Order: sequence, then structure tokens, then C-alpha cells
Amino acid sequence: MDKLKKVLSGQDTEDRSGLSEVVEASSLSWGTRIKGFIACFAIGILCSLLGTVLLWVPRKGLHLFAVFYTFGNIASIGSTIFLMGPVKQLKRMFEPTRLIATIMVLWHNKGLALIFCILQSLSLTWYSLSFIPFARDAVKKCFAVCLA
Repeated sequence: MDKLKKVLSGQDTEDRSGLSEVVEASSLSWGTRIKGFIACFAIGILCSLLGTVLLWVPRKGLHLFAVFYTFGNIASIGSTIFLMGPVKQLKRMFEPTRLIATIMVLWHNKGLALIFCILQSLSLTWYSLSFIPFARDAVKKCFAVCLA
């Protein structure tokens, strides 16, 4: 917990690859970037869910699904740009810790659209959490406590 406090307050000078590198890469404050990420991510998930619901509209459902779901994915994936920046995100999205989540985000299947919408949203959430220091560990610990 002390390590997290040091990193978030900018006092951690030992590790230059974590949050300090992210902060230096952008002119936006960390709080502004988190707010932008949350707003963009929420809009993206809502558009994806709306697209999924619209899939069952007669005649135009498939077209509406494609538009809303694609826009939702672009907004959700774009939300992580607030955290890391576009170039660093592209470089890091294929690292071993994010590879499965990246594949799930990019994989589409018409026949299993509803199942993959849910899986894709969960994968995108897990992928996005990888850019926030210690967020994945916190989520794992929360689930471990809830399931124990």
C-alpha cells in the first residue's frame, strides 16, 4: 500500500517505468486523464450494449448493431489513450501480460455476438486496468475476498 501511495503522489523515484513515465508523457494531469478515460470508457460500453440490443430490431438491426458496436469499441479502446498515449499503447498492447486481452478485444464473431460482447467488454476492462498501476492486483484481491 505504501508503494501505491508513493507512486500516486509522485514520490517514487526508484522506478521510472511506471506512473512517472506516464505523467511525463502527457500535458494533462493524472486526474484529468482518469476522468477522460472513465468518460470515454463508459460511453464506449454503453454504445456497445446499445448496439447489442439493437441487433434484434427487424431489418435494420444488423446495420445498427455494426454502427453502434463499432463506435463503442473505438471509444472504449480510445479511452486508454488518456492513460498511456497512442504510441505507447500500440507498443504495449502486444506484451505478454496483455496479449490475450488484446486478441479478445479484436476478435468478432457474428453468430455469438451477445456472448462475445460480454467477453469483449470484460477483456477491455481487464486490458484498461493494466494501464493503471496496481489496479489488476486490487481487482484480483477483491474477487479473492468476495469468493472466499
